[in-house]
Amino acid sequence: MSRDPVPIGRRVAYLRVRRRLSQQSFADRLGKSKSWVDKVERGVRSLERVSTIRDVAAVLRVDVASLLGRDVQPAGVAESHEGVARIRAALSAYPMAFGYPTDREVLSPDRLAGEVRQVWMTYQYARYPRLVELLPAVATEVYRAHIQDPMAGRVAVVEVYRVTAALLVKLGEGSLAWLAADRAMSAAAGDRMLLGCAAVQLGQALRASARARPVLLAAADQIAPGTPEEASLRGSLLVQAALIAARAGDDRAAGELLDEAAVLAARVGDGHDRCWTAFGPTAVELARVTAAVELGDGPQAVARHEEAIGRDGWRWLPIEHRAAHLIDAARAYLQTDDPANAARVLLRAESIAPAEIRHRPAARDVVAQVARDSDAPPMITQLAIGLGVL
Repeated sequence: MSRDPVPIGRRVAYLRVRRRLSQQSFADRLGKSKSWVDKVERGVRSLERVSTIRDVAAVLRVDVASLLGRDVQPAGVAESHEGVARIRAALSAYPMAFGYPTDREVLSPDRLAGEVRQVWMTYQYARYPRLVELLPAVATEVYRAHIQDPMAGRVAVVEVYRVTAALLVKLGEGSLAWLAADRAMSAAAGDRMLLGCAAVQLGQALRASARARPVLLAAADQIAPGTPEEASLRGSLLVQAALIAARAGDDRAAGELLDEAAVLAARVGDGHDRCWTAFGPTAVELARVTAAVELGDGPQAVARHEEAIGRDGWRWLPIEHRAAHLIDAARAYLQTDDPANAARVLLRAESIAPAEIRHRPAARDVVAQVARDSDAPPMITQLAIGLGVL
């Protein structure tokens, strides 16, 4: 994605502050006036002469490329690419189709359940680099167990595909996320609850596709909300369908679906994580924020955000869920021309879940957008430069 570079004056100001130089002392070392420095940092005066740029870089103790922002690579990008390659290889193995022989004993059902729980918990704590390391090996063990006993190992296979799809969505790998979600749907065929679980991640992977909404609604219709698990799953499917509707600009459908989900959420309550959905009243309120952002209604999104994070249920949500919401909240503040609060919630997200900011392309884009605003606080500029997005 193309993006505008941060003005060199902003970069000079950041590097000067990092070197703990006042404008006057910086000017003295350059042989310039304080007024000249102030105008450069505010963008009133440009740095055009190569000799001046070299002098500024020398005083700031950086090379010219760093001063111009041309040598910084986005944090974690190389690691993410390598990890995605390993996950792609695991998805391409097709062990279930060919039944690869093995002389190793497969894991017991309890061990498999433990492995699945570990990868889901790693995801919910937003430890994405660690999850990238875990998934290929866990997937291999789960596939082997499924080959030996397709029915007994089916739940584990579906869950591994689900968490793989969820991670790939975070990493901006939409096509590969869709493949994982589609594999989960195929493995879940014939079991309405497993199909519903797989469809939740299908909705995440196909958020931009209006054609996914009927699939989610069909999956929801197969689940009568009798138990808390059924209510949570049906409600999560309605939320995903609502967000797809909002992305398509259908505010009426989005509102109706979220209202229906809210009724189910009231029955479930906050503080639960059935079917790895974290569904409850607070989750629905956060979805209303996201829907409002997608519909371009920043004021409503901000108002709902500020109310939702004051609920007790906010503290009970997984770290990943809270950090992802804060990124949506930053988008809402940008829609209301409030870069200071957008920066504040982004910094909060980075403090509770660094990988949500560092390894998620969509989050880095929002950081860059906020940092480019002339009214953005210095800390967000520092974060953006550290991420390599400015």
